Amino acid sequence: MKLTFLFQPVKDIKESVAFYRDRLGLDESWREGESTVAFKLPGSEVELMLDTPPDDGPQWGAGAMYAIDSVDTYLKEHPDLQWVGGVIKLPGGKAATFLDPSGNCIHLFDQSTAGPE
Repeated sequence: MKLTFLFQPVKDIKESVAFYRDRLGLDESWREGESTVAFKLPGSEVELMLDTPPDDGPQWGAGAMYAIDSVDTYLKEHPDLQWVGGVIKLPGGKAATFLDPSGNCIHLFDQSTAGPE
């Protein structure tokens, strides 16, 4: 598992981008559609990812997002975790979320369907 993003759900992506960019001075790293924007965090390889979730399900809570080789394999190897929301298709891969004992989200993603760079 490699910590890659800090996932932050937001209500208004435009307002949030303006806050993180203009008020906090973060540099935008990339965008995906009209609902997801990532920012570089100074002195770190980890990025802040803002997203407007489609609903208020427990899988959309703020939390660390870890890159792994295969979401499907991790699910099979860890059925005892408290998985929420099911597997989500992402550009180039999949994601899934489970809750720690305190109810905090731990997000996992892979790039299993991404083509060669």
